[in-house]
Amino acid sequence: MTKRPRTLTAAFVRTVGRPGVYGDGRGGRGLSLRVHRTLDGRITKTWRQRVRIEGRLTSIGLGPYPEVTLAEARRKALDNSRMVRLGRDPRGRGVPTFAEAAERTIRLHRESWKAGSPLPEQWESTFRLHAAPLLDKPVDRITSADVLRCLSPIWSSKPSAARKARHRIAAVFRWCIGRNYRPDNPVDRAVAALPKANGNGPRHHRALPHREVAGALRAIRRIGDESPAALCVELIALTAVRPGEARGARWDEIDMAAARWTIPAARMKAGREFVVPLSTGALDVLERARALSGKSYVFPSRTGGPLPTKAPGSLLRRSGVASTPHGFRSSARSWMAETGVPAEVAEACLAHVPRSQVVQAYQRSDLLERRAEVLQEWSEYLTRR
Repeated sequence: MTKRPRTLTAAFVRTVGRPGVYGDGRGGRGLSLRVHRTLDGRITKTWRQRVRIEGRLTSIGLGPYPEVTLAEARRKALDNSRMVRLGRDPRGRGVPTFAEAAERTIRLHRESWKAGSPLPEQWESTFRLHAAPLLDKPVDRITSADVLRCLSPIWSSKPSAARKARHRIAAVFRWCIGRNYRPDNPVDRAVAALPKANGNGPRHHRALPHREVAGALRAIRRIGDESPAALCVELIALTAVRPGEARGARWDEIDMAAARWTIPAARMKAGREFVVPLSTGALDVLERARALSGKSYVFPSRTGGPLPTKAPGSLLRRSGVASTPHGFRSSARSWMAETGVPAEVAEACLAHVPRSQVVQAYQRSDLLERRAEVLQEWSEYLTRR
């Protein structure tokens, strides 16, 4: 009978004939030789490895002996152990295709998107239209050349679509890096190989110098009279809220007596409830809006729902105002900067969340009273001009 060694040897593996499981010792990375007697009396030998994948002990087949020698089995066991340490599945199941990674990335982001947001469908559409060459490939085999083939056809001809595709494809690879499926983001090198075009830089909303906002509001009143769109634009300019937040304003959010407008978290970009202090100018706009007979919405559409997305912008174009609705936020912010409003107060007026988690931790006050003073001064500034 062959004596069982403390660790496997080539001679033992070759001569052992007793059925059983023979491990390669404590340093063998879970490697073992399994000897089995078949029904016809033959002896078969196969290599197995026990590893812990995502917390579960798993047995992986490494092939039969003698096709796989002891040296080859040890090499395979070492490679598998390294992959497990990197968080990958050595069976090959752990490396998803781009389509699978994109689906999991969207699932992860969905938690931070508002309920009913169109973003999941928009991301899926981007991948379907502009990342088709990547979809069936394992993410660790995708090169910058593959990404370049996706972006180059639309880089100059469709800059907006290219910008979204670049951002969304890069987000998928950032998720892959976080899961140790690959060490780098191929989007970076692909973009470096593309021509620099103005259309692919950051785009800012058209905005007026703050000195011209009062005149713009007078032009809007002449064209829009007391329409929901005209009043909505005035409220946007006076409060510096985002257009979507103003269009969806509801009467049950507004406390006229306290001069407070509480926008629920579900309607805020940052997903946090936000209280807007109402200046005398903003309260005047809301008093005029009462005549619109909106039972729920402050600025109702013809059907009683919220004002359509394009209505404020359309009114601005008809009025000859060279600004987007969102641009009034920039106008207000530039006035705050020029009049010495502290940056943290100005950013709070615009409901901007500090990027630094440290700043967020220490700056817990919403600066409501100070914001009320600033927005009242802004209202008076617009009235005087």
